[in-house]
Amino acid sequence: MKKKILKLWQSSFFKNYFILITSFCYLELVFRLISKLEILDLAEIRIFLGLNIMALVLSFIISFFPKLIAKIFNVIFILFVSIYGIAQLGFKNFIGTFISIQTSSQAGAVISYFWDYIRSFEIWFYLLLVPFILLVLYYIFLDKKVTLDMPKRSNKIQIATIKCFQILLIIFCFFGYFVSLKADFMQNKTQALTSYDLFKKPTNPSLVVNDFGYMGFGILDIKEHFFPGKEIDYEVSYNPNEIPNTNIVLPNEEENKFVPRAQLTINNDDWKDIISNENNANKNTLNKYFISNDITYTNPYTGMFEGKNLILIMVESGSNIMLNEELYPNIYKLYNEGWTWENYYSPRSTCSTGNNEMSGMTGLYSIFNNCTANVYRNNTYFESIFNLFNDKGYYTNSFHDHVDQYYYRTQIHKNMGSSKYYKVTDMKIKYGPNYGDWASDDDMMKFYLERLDERDVNVPFMSWITTVTTHMPYSSLSTYNDKYIDMMPEEYSKDVRRYMSKMKEVDNAIGTLVNGLEERDILKDTVIVLYCDHYPYGIANKNLTPALGYEVNVDNNVDQVPFIIYNPDLKHKVYDEYSTYVNVTPTVANLFGLDFDSRLYMGSDILSDEYNSIAVFTDGSWKNELGYYDATANKMNYYTEKVYSDEEILAINEEISLKLKMSSLAIKSNYFNYLNKKLDSYAISTD
Repeated sequence: MKKKILKLWQSSFFKNYFILITSFCYLELVFRLISKLEILDLAEIRIFLGLNIMALVLSFIISFFPKLIAKIFNVIFILFVSIYGIAQLGFKNFIGTFISIQTSSQAGAVISYFWDYIRSFEIWFYLLLVPFILLVLYYIFLDKKVTLDMPKRSNKIQIATIKCFQILLIIFCFFGYFVSLKADFMQNKTQALTSYDLFKKPTNPSLVVNDFGYMGFGILDIKEHFFPGKEIDYEVSYNPNEIPNTNIVLPNEEENKFVPRAQLTINNDDWKDIISNENNANKNTLNKYFISNDITYTNPYTGMFEGKNLILIMVESGSNIMLNEELYPNIYKLYNEGWTWENYYSPRSTCSTGNNEMSGMTGLYSIFNNCTANVYRNNTYFESIFNLFNDKGYYTNSFHDHVDQYYYRTQIHKNMGSSKYYKVTDMKIKYGPNYGDWASDDDMMKFYLERLDERDVNVPFMSWITTVTTHMPYSSLSTYNDKYIDMMPEEYSKDVRRYMSKMKEVDNAIGTLVNGLEERDILKDTVIVLYCDHYPYGIANKNLTPALGYEVNVDNNVDQVPFIIYNPDLKHKVYDEYSTYVNVTPTVANLFGLDFDSRLYMGSDILSDEYNSIAVFTDGSWKNELGYYDATANKMNYYTEKVYSDEEILAINEEISLKLKMSSLAIKSNYFNYLNKKLDSYAISTD
């Protein structure tokens, strides 16, 4: 028996196959354990078949080469897939998403904070190097000892027979693999996208990793980059007779202003004609979806800020740490005297700052696996927050105290409708050329106030301000990392204290802004809206938990950040609805009484009676009062005794999946530019 095993071991094909398949299985198993994915999952069958295909094909190919080349290949390949796995675990832990080829435009940003990225690795990640280490040790110390007299060379017929058997084995595994893509028993009952959908179009890395393994995702990611799959078709129900009437007007001031009125501005007759005459299938899918989309109605909040100025601030790397009266009195003033939402989240995406800024401006979901703001920077959005205020006669502008190093804001903000965009070089304020030395947000606010002094006082203004001082890294000495560090609690880790030191500069900036508005006697006529692009992901979760006072690793709690609406005349109120940045534009539009069509947004007015309280995360996970649904693991964690049926979870997932799909398709096709031109042509013909 021993001799038979040794003879089999001398076979180049079998030996390489055994080395590869055992290494692959170990790597995928450890990866799932660290990622807290289900181990006893039917997806494991598909993953195992995929690993077998990869091991069989590679073994078949390298069996034609000398043994030394085969050894070198095995060592290099296993090292590569091990490092790739560690990088994926690190990226998921650090950024919140898996690495994709589609995000290559952010390579410079990743390199800039490379050491912070490496420092964030958990010790368990390095367990993926075990197969590589064992294989090197085996080749050095044991391989030559496991020898046997070589059998006589097989004749050509025997070799051909063995090769045919190997090819048939590969074909059998391929057949089983593709059966697993469509077999009903291999599909999750609550998952909106089937395994076959994900195989054709791996748009959601988290779901793909769960269904195909991290190595399977890597292969599908390469396939999608060079041979993009066809967009998944969705049936959009459209009944022209059920489209809401747009010809209802607001009642007179003497009457009840808040009778239900659909917030619709697009003439449905024109839109129906566009649908009738459109031959492009994707365009018409979007037309039918948006014209039939959910609508909101006027409510007691409609127009309560009409005519006031707006300053919308997106805080870089914000978190609930800033809600500290002693350390950050200016931010706390806005929080404690204005409106705030305690269940507000800023889900991380592939390029969280640029994408989440774009989502805040447009009410759309960004595309999960690319830097949407950059890739589609030439798009225009007539329904963006800038253009809504432009249409109302406001002067709009925007500010960010950095250069276009990571995002093409000079172009993006212009196409969003900002009348004037100021970057750090326009502000003539100090900023360090090195990554760790960001500009001061306080200096930016002083520059901003100077621009207010130049304005036409008879024209209301709307400004978008994106801060930068709190940007990572937090691991090294820099101006703002250490400026206020002595004020910060010593029981926190040094990276948290440095982050808090930077946040102090942001708080100073808010103080400068509020005081400046008050000195100019325009504070009462100005509304400040504040949200955050993402939590400070340069800090390990284990260090954030003590500072935040709750466990951040549970149910995406790490993405929970403040959302504040402030005006000195407001009465403080805390709302408990679940929400994200996609709701910013429609909520603001309703509060300011702007003319907007609520059907054009994936988000909704948070204050409307029709609002569905839910926070949707980039991988399709979601959270509401009942619990948290983890789309990657297909699990529901309940907070109440009430539970959903599988059918109810599937219905929610299908609605979310459709919104993500339609948003993605609209951005890719520059749909709103197309729709605006079509509507303009109808308006001209009507006139």
